[in-house]
Amino acid sequence: MTDKATFLATIRQALAASTDAAPADTIIRDYRVETDEKPGSPAVIAEFVEALEDYDVQVLQVESKQVPEAIAQFLTDTHSHSVVVPEGLDPEWAKAAARNGRALCTDSAENPVNKMDLAHIDAVVTASRTAVSLSGSIVLDSQPDQGRRIITLLPDVHVCVVRCSDVQPTVAQAVSILSKHPERPTTWIAGGSATSDIELVRVNGVHGPRTLRVVLVTDC
Repeated sequence: MTDKATFLATIRQALAASTDAAPADTIIRDYRVETDEKPGSPAVIAEFVEALEDYDVQVLQVESKQVPEAIAQFLTDTHSHSVVVPEGLDPEWAKAAARNGRALCTDSAENPVNKMDLAHIDAVVTASRTAVSLSGSIVLDSQPDQGRRIITLLPDVHVCVVRCSDVQPTVAQAVSILSKHPERPTTWIAGGSATSDIELVRVNGVHGPRTLRVVLVTDC
């Protein structure tokens, strides 16, 4: 018997011997679904910011009228000279992204920016669908103000606008929101891209933006 056959036979025996598995039509949901805190509450936002900062993410908490200035500041601070935005991004946010002579291009499913060109663009600015305070995660679901997944993977800097009211205490609550449109591709972001697989040495920017900056909108 080959090594492969032996390996598969062992798996079959283990599966056959297992009697504790739940029926296929039964989904056990004994995990925590929600907390005592409401989405977007001060405690939830404080937890969210703490989690983001633990990932070395800079956060600016601003009112909605201050979002353009915050976007421009983050792009200047990260020395970004070119930026891509999704077609449905707020026009004032897109205008702010183009300040100080930054080259601006707009991406959409109908008129996509070539991936080779995207790889040479410094930054991307998007909105977001929801977020999770417990894990410091932000979720995009490919709507016009968030764009195609690829534009948030190739540029080195991602400036993401998150509304406080969209920050959920738990993953389950965020998934409940996303489940209303299961056909939409989702992108989950927790800090800048990093891996420690190679000799446990942290390497940034391996499979996505090296730098994440979050504009947190408080009056929403």
